Parts: sequence; structure tokens; C-alpha cells
Amino acid sequence: MSINGPEELAGMRAAGAIVCLMLSAMKSAVRPGITTGELDEVGGGVMTQHGARSAPALVYKFPGVNCISVNEEAVHGIPGKRALESGDLVKLDVTIEKDGFMADAAVTVPVGEVTEERQRLIECTERAFAKAMLVARAGFRVSEIGRAVEREVRRSGFSVIRDLGGHGIGRTIHEEPRVPNYPDPEANQILEEGLVITVEPIIAAGSGRSFVAPDKWTVVTADRRPSAHYEHTLVITKGAPILLTAV
Repeated sequence: MSINGPEELAGMRAAGAIVCLMLSAMKSAVRPGITTGELDEVGGGVMTQHGARSAPALVYKFPGVNCISVNEEAVHGIPGKRALESGDLVKLDVTIEKDGFMADAAVTVPVGEVTEERQRLIECTERAFAKAMLVARAGFRVSEIGRAVEREVRRSGFSVIRDLGGHGIGRTIHEEPRVPNYPDPEANQILEEGLVITVEPIIAAGSGRSFVAPDKWTVVTADRRPSAHYEHTLVITKGAPILLTAV
């Protein structure tokens, strides 16, 4: 969507604030032994408290409140009985609807002590996001976001999972434009002031190839190497974008 007036911006800010609160609560609850289902309940409790609804469940009938993915699971992991272990990377991906507006963010959290490679993977997603913010501005093409992300990811020795990326958002989860994490020449739209999108580096320590698991939801790296995910919902401006899902 594109923001048309202060009321729509306020609605998107309200949705983004709830996403931020949910992620903060879930991140604080991460520890060895907790299950992904229990983490989902933590996020769901905050969501309900603030009168919001799970957007994946609402739009796609996802069997959980939040997408929670571990290690080689890149995105769309179904919360359940899996207990986290020290050394895991857990990806918390929260998308909610509040009063007709939707916002989306994700973070990768280390469980206990993780390997040096896994820590670098986390840090790389955040650096790639920061680089993308320099070109996520009115007048640039969407493909410039992907160019900035993939350049930083390759420099760090990792791979973009090309099947996954950002998107427009606002009135529903996935809107135009598609926001790839590589310089796709087809992503040639000019970013305009007021446009709401997600930017979300999703990267892997291995090849970056992926497949959908038999549960028909979870996207897994083909070589079972660990992955990381970092995301915010933002509004394009002439200068630095407005991050709706950040503190």
C-alpha cells in the first residue's frame, strides 16, 4: 500500500508497534529447552492483549500464530513440540493485523552459545539490511535494494536464498512490489514516497538453494546449512525510511 494521510500512517504505526512488542517478548523467552510452540504462545499472548490477529492465520490459514524456524529452516516454520537446544538459530517471524492494517518483522536469535559461523550469519543479515536502507528511498529502483543486500552477503561469504524476499504490505500480507534480495532486472519499479514494503535479507551459510518441506509450509535449505532472517516493515520517504516495526 501507499500511505495516504496521517490516519493511515497512524494505523500502520500501531500495527508495527504490536509486532515490535511481540518480537521483544518472544526474544526474551528464547532459551534451551523451550519449545517453538511455547514461544508461539508468548507472542500470541501479547498479540491478543493488544487486540490484534495473526495475519498468516487470517490470510493463509497458517497453523500457528507466528512463523518460527530453526537452523536449516529458513522461513514459515510451524510452531510445535520442537525444543530449542544450545547452539540453535531460531528465526521469529511476526505478522499481525490490527484495525485493517498489517505489519511484519523478523529476527534471528542465537540459543545459548552458537558457533562463530552462526553468529556471523546473524550479523550479516543485519548489516545487509542496514546497507539496503541507504537505497530504500524515493527515486531508487526496487532492484537497488537487492543489489545492496546481495553485495554485503557475498562479501561475508554467505548466500542469498533467492526464492525468498521482501514485499509490499499494508492491507494484506503480500502486496506489490516484490522486493528480491538480489538485483533482479525485473524488479525495476521506482520507489515512491509513501510506499510500504518489507526489506528482509534471508541468507544461508551454504548454497542458498531451498525447498518446501512435506508439511507444505516450511522452507528448508537444500544442503541443510543454517540460515538467518532479519526484517522490518518500512515506509519509503525522500530520505531515510520510516521503520514501523523498530523501537
